[in-house]
Amino acid sequence: MKDFPIPVVAQGRPLFGAGSQTDVGADFSFMPISAEVTPFAMPRVPEAVDLGALAGARDLLAAFVAGLEAAPQRPLDLAAAPPAVIEVLNQTLGEGEVSIRIMRGNGTRSEIRIQESVFAGIWRERHCDAAGRPVHDYLLAASIPAVAAEAAERGSTPVIPALEIPAGAMNAPVLLNELRAAVASHKAGELPHVINLTLLPLTPEDHALLERAAPVAGVAILSRGFGNCRVTSTTVRNLWRVQYFNSMQTLILNTLEVTRMPEVVLAAPDDLADSRKRLRELLDWMDDDLAAATRRAGQA
Repeated sequence: MKDFPIPVVAQGRPLFGAGSQTDVGADFSFMPISAEVTPFAMPRVPEAVDLGALAGARDLLAAFVAGLEAAPQRPLDLAAAPPAVIEVLNQTLGEGEVSIRIMRGNGTRSEIRIQESVFAGIWRERHCDAAGRPVHDYLLAASIPAVAAEAAERGSTPVIPALEIPAGAMNAPVLLNELRAAVASHKAGELPHVINLTLLPLTPEDHALLERAAPVAGVAILSRGFGNCRVTSTTVRNLWRVQYFNSMQTLILNTLEVTRMPEVVLAAPDDLADSRKRLRELLDWMDDDLAAATRRAGQA
């Protein structure tokens, strides 16, 4: 066997392996890893609850689950349900990862607030007046409520306006031409056209020009998970700003997406199928709790 030509020890210490790194001290640091991601946990049926409210919530949820098999699926209107029943539903459905806020541009300052439940693809859609009071309260199943895409499209323009190019703008003019072509050619069902602004050398004037060309509009979506993803509609049809933040709220990915709705906020078909199964399990739990409560009431 020939001698190894490269020495493995230099000046009394190895070049690699144990003992090779002797200068790692207090200056070494790393990005903290978030511990905020939690797995699915079936909501607990409230223990101290009025028997009539629990029965009412169970009946509403049973009607909703039965409607999931219908085609097309229709949202369940909860507007007439008593407050005690709504409270039980709120506790049993919980709050999931995605929240949506839609500001209406009709001069009334009314808004639509949408919250995904802990069951992926099961949503609460509340239409509120200017004082924040709910006017409509729907429970529905969808990849995302249709009203979000409709609101983003309503009032938007199909073209990016021509703008004067300010001094200092380097790459934004080229990006605007790319976006104009993508917006003009986009068709429903196509893969999104994504421009990753994080990887591009953009000046402050570039960013300002892009913001003037496509200002944010009335649909704001927050998807919470490992960090946050903030999605906002723009005044240009099918053009969205999608920004990813880590657990320290530092912007780590900034993109523009040409699509009807960014995929990051959509519930997958498999998630919806799983949620239907879990809702039926929740109904069984509620039936058991109602039977137990009825027995206790009869023994009292």
